Amino acid sequence: MRTLALPVLLALTLGGPAWAQAPPAAPDALPATLPEALPRVLPETGPGALPGEIDLRLPVAGACISSPFGHRRAAGPAAATFHNGVDLPAPAGTWVTAAAAGHVVAVRYLASFGLEVEIAHGPPDHPFITRYAHLGSIAPGIASGTSWIFAGDPIGRVGSTGITYGTHLHFEIRIDGIPIDPAPYLNTKNCRL
Repeated sequence: MRTLALPVLLALTLGGPAWAQAPPAAPDALPATLPEALPRVLPETGPGALPGEIDLRLPVAGACISSPFGHRRAAGPAAATFHNGVDLPAPAGTWVTAAAAGHVVAVRYLASFGLEVEIAHGPPDHPFITRYAHLGSIAPGIASGTSWIFAGDPIGRVGSTGITYGTHLHFEIRIDGIPIDPAPYLNTKNCRL
């Protein structure tokens, strides 16, 4: 597994999924944005000063990649020939968790991707985005407007909303709006090896 080498905030992992941990003492105990969190994590540096690496967690535990990033023969009449992410198949209702700590920037329904959550990671001057699409439902904390999320926190459940040919999570990474292959940063393999 490779790490995502970007000038980003280090991964804030709390040793397990959020539903297995005690909630914060008060709603304002968590910072609203990553720049606000940086002084708490690295008091000797300022926002954007950390030229670091961030490890990404596999957003669906134990999943393999059923459809890789890049050019492909269309999987069906409505499928794109360039795949901007990877597909991680799982049974409907399986938890989807945040691959890294970040700020929830969008919860929306798009015709092709269905129910989708988008999370920004890193400092504002050079963030990267992770997208989680085809969700069946959104986790209660996300649906009620949570802005800060830690790596491993639940964001929703696997579904088949939008244009799909089975239940799975479509997972993307974008840097400056450009999709990059998530596979080298995830600890998984292709389903058919």
